[in-house]
Amino acid sequence: MNKKITVSAPGKLMLLGEHAVVYNHPCLVTAVDQRMRATVETLDVLEFQLEALDVNVTGYKKPLSELGAGDIPKGAKFVEIAVKNLNDKYPLKTGLKITTTSEFSSQFGFGSSSASTVCTIKAVSEILGLNLSEKEIFDISYKTVLDIQGKGSGFDVAAAVFGGTLYFVTGGKVIEPLGIESLPLIVGYSGVKADTVTLINKVKESFANRQDRLTEIYNGIEGLVNEAKNNLVRMDWGKFGELMNENQKYLRELGVSIEKLDNMINGALSAGAYGAKLSGAGGGDCMIAVASEEKRQAIENSIREVGGEVINIKTNAEGVRIEQ
Repeated sequence: MNKKITVSAPGKLMLLGEHAVVYNHPCLVTAVDQRMRATVETLDVLEFQLEALDVNVTGYKKPLSELGAGDIPKGAKFVEIAVKNLNDKYPLKTGLKITTTSEFSSQFGFGSSSASTVCTIKAVSEILGLNLSEKEIFDISYKTVLDIQGKGSGFDVAAAVFGGTLYFVTGGKVIEPLGIESLPLIVGYSGVKADTVTLINKVKESFANRQDRLTEIYNGIEGLVNEAKNNLVRMDWGKFGELMNENQKYLRELGVSIEKLDNMINGALSAGAYGAKLSGAGGGDCMIAVASEEKRQAIENSIREVGGEVINIKTNAEGVRIEQ
């Protein structure tokens, strides 16, 4: 009798601490309510099959013995390497068919790769009765991201696994859920797609001869993150916003903000936001603003006026969960 299960995991938004988090500094991240879904079915043949229409993968299959080998399509990499890493640890006695669907556009940089990895590992764990803990799911998922990208802090994996709003240190050394009720965030998309690994390398190269300054910046960001964590828990949005603005100054100095993001951020601030900054690796993707409810409409209008797109999402979303 073949088994079937559907699991979903949320995307993420970085609040403070990007770039520094790649180098053993903390960050603040929140899970967002746009979700990735994976349906896993057991098969009678010892085969891995994948259907991922969102990333143009259909009818993809190979024997379990060849997981991770050969030319893997870009859209299949995270799911396939996730299954390979599970299989290396807990040898599969059954074939698997995995179907993924996404509620969020991968263009927004909400962490779709990490969410699909986490979904896959949670679903396979459940269907095969492995009973993996959240931390074990994190560890195998994070290993998968590193296997593929070579770099990454794992904060997007943590958001997908644990959900909510987290204080996180590189590699999951600390994963601390912050019990907050709500987060008055406005999210704007720049319309420019950015690649995280490229931007991490760009920062590294541009500071190759200024290593001391880079260390100062990352230490400065860490200080802001630790202070912001306390303000977040107290829901002191005015102070939290000021710290976001300070974080943005550092990100500009790192060279990862672009004119479009700056215009959206400045627009939000002049419309009355407590604070605004880019979110994620920069070079495009999203900016975020924190504001009172009465200023929300004016801020959204100002983001649109400079050509940004306001994305309607809820933060502090639930982590990976079984849907059916």
